[in-house]
Amino acid sequence: MIHPAHIKVKALLAASPAGQEVTVKGWVRTKRGNKQVAFIAINDGSTINTIQVVANPENFDEELLKSITTGACIRVTGKLVESLGSGQPVEIQATEIELYGASDPNTYPLQKKGHSMEFLRDIAHLRPRTNTFGAVLRVRHAMAFAVHKYFNDRGFCYLHTPVITGSDAEGAGEMFRVTTLDMNNPPRTPEGKIDFNQDFFGRETNLTVSGQLEGELGAMALGDIYTFGPTFRAENSNTPRHLAEFWMIEPEMAFYEIKENMDLAEDFVKYLVSYALENCADDLAFFNQMYDKELIDRLKMVVENDFIRMTYTDAVEIIVNSGQKWEFPVSWGSDLQAEHERYLVEKHFKKPVILTNYPKKIKAFYMFQNEDDLTVRGMDVLFPKIGEIIGGSQREHRLDKLTERMAEQHIAEEDMWWYLDTRRFGACPHSGFGLGFERLILFVTGMGNIRDVIPFPRTPRNAEF
Repeated sequence: MIHPAHIKVKALLAASPAGQEVTVKGWVRTKRGNKQVAFIAINDGSTINTIQVVANPENFDEELLKSITTGACIRVTGKLVESLGSGQPVEIQATEIELYGASDPNTYPLQKKGHSMEFLRDIAHLRPRTNTFGAVLRVRHAMAFAVHKYFNDRGFCYLHTPVITGSDAEGAGEMFRVTTLDMNNPPRTPEGKIDFNQDFFGRETNLTVSGQLEGELGAMALGDIYTFGPTFRAENSNTPRHLAEFWMIEPEMAFYEIKENMDLAEDFVKYLVSYALENCADDLAFFNQMYDKELIDRLKMVVENDFIRMTYTDAVEIIVNSGQKWEFPVSWGSDLQAEHERYLVEKHFKKPVILTNYPKKIKAFYMFQNEDDLTVRGMDVLFPKIGEIIGGSQREHRLDKLTERMAEQHIAEEDMWWYLDTRRFGACPHSGFGLGFERLILFVTGMGNIRDVIPFPRTPRNAEF
């Protein structure tokens, strides 16, 4: 086992104080005191809590103590003792302090006063040092670990699908182009179009919007796979729910039909929320206190209830007959908006809801078509405060049905020959879904804006840092 030259604050706060010598390293959150004593609060990112260092000014150089200001990085060695003050179980009586890096109090932007989320987005390189963003990033780590643990423990294979792709999985066309061509003077075809034959890949390529299609290829050989990686949408949406770069978790399972797909999605999100409640208690308590008083109750509601399962058709009937006034009126065949989804979850059922059998006209080409020729075996999992948190479906494995749907949506078969081969050679029923990782973190933390649950948000006209 590696023994570091210092102990994390989280471990120190849980230790039994017996006057033992310890060393802690971190960043100064606050310093207060008088000529007789100085109290320095240190945080090292291991926990939302700080540890208090008590320093006797007689034992330290006056200039050194002056230079220990908010934001400075220091090393402290001293005795770990029971704290005499309230608020912390232990504190360190300093015998030695080393200044690693000073911080100019006149220009350091993170002072003790509260800061707006907008201001902190402008200093995203420093905002992880705040209580809020330290907590967000620890929860984000815990959820990423839980995702891998869940699938690994259930025999899934982690498949790395390409970030650069020639396919548009959703058929929406909102993709970022990848090219090495000279944009000031691109090569042209005789017809005057850009000649992508001369580009790096010899064809037009983009950043991926989803790993699903390649994930299906993996499932057709390995059985159960999942992807977990960055995805990109060139959608000009300046909303609290949209990012241009975000992370997606996408399992694909051979031999799963729609019921097994729903079972897995429900079990998966319950596992993740349970993991957060068990392993991120301090950070969730902070969010519950500072941002959302109902957060922990909402998390427990997801874990403790069976999800309601119903068809899109029945859901539309409930919404139409609700007596509510809607910004977006609903009729059969229209896509549900967040206001409708949240009504079903928060007011009508007061439980998470899984909707199935959507009109095929509003869903992607790859979804299994029902016998009524009107609906497909799509599946959306709806959560309180978020609306849709998971979207998935049983995939269309019948070649004739798939090519027929592609023709309707003007998707060229020659561009998707490799995808169609999985239907030509040993096709089987299979299913999958996608969980937007940032949507999950929004739900688990109670934060209000998706830009505040990813370290460096990418949104229209913003690619700083």
